[in-house]
Amino acid sequence: MNGLQQLMAFSRTARLGSFAAAARELGYAPSTLAKSVARLEQALGVKLFHRTTRQVSLTPDGEHLFRRCERVLAEVDELQAEAAGSRGTVSGTLRLDAPLTYGRRVLMPLLARLLQAHPALELDLRLRDSFADLAREGLDAAIRVGELRDSSLVAWRFDWQHQVLVASPGYLAARGKPSHIDDLRGHTAIVFRQPSTGRARPWQFAGPQGLLEWSPQARVQVNDGEGMLAAAAAGLGITQVPDNMVTGELQGGALVELLPESRPPAMPISVVMSSARLQPPRVRALIALLETLRSR
Repeated sequence: MNGLQQLMAFSRTARLGSFAAAARELGYAPSTLAKSVARLEQALGVKLFHRTTRQVSLTPDGEHLFRRCERVLAEVDELQAEAAGSRGTVSGTLRLDAPLTYGRRVLMPLLARLLQAHPALELDLRLRDSFADLAREGLDAAIRVGELRDSSLVAWRFDWQHQVLVASPGYLAARGKPSHIDDLRGHTAIVFRQPSTGRARPWQFAGPQGLLEWSPQARVQVNDGEGMLAAAAAGLGITQVPDNMVTGELQGGALVELLPESRPPAMPISVVMSSARLQPPRVRALIALLETLRSR
């Protein structure tokens, strides 16, 4: 393999964590790909991977090269697209990461429209409630909720999310409807167990002095938003969830919003990318579609 092919072999191995998986994707024999990466290490004079019998993982030098390598390969792809006259063609695989429930309820209908409009486009959507490493996983973009902390990423806000407090009519008939935040102390809480920390997410409210956070004593903890809604609809207690998650249940009467005057400030929803300059047509098409949410 030549220099560019060696970089591609290295990059794909870093993404997949396996010489065999990278070889299958690139169409090489695993031994050929492994030897190519070894020659790249020898030429650079650094060790790029920690190797075990089951997987490979990047060394610190490998991490540094991987991030730079991804930018170089993206530029090569862009140049090839321009040379082929396909710069404006929406094709290839859109690799996108998004929160579970927001992805299911809000993004999926939009992405269906995107695929229908562009028959040459494929979708690789990863739904989870934890942050992904865009470079490590080879993602085009990710959807993030809340204020962003990673200043190395390019972010564009396109939507907002409110937290709403809800309970079922049956629960409220049996336990009474709270009229003030202090009344919640006498009620049963259903809380969200955060996958990143394992701790329950505090409830948030707009108070006289600004944002108020309170961690209720919970009878039920769930690590999935849909599960929290199911528990609340079954009358197990009061829960706080994003408004875009519960629209249908509120309209249909399965759940009732409580203390709407105490909703906390809205949280931004953004699409984040590694670069604003090297956006392939599939990413530009995604951003144009998300613009429809921004204008709501």
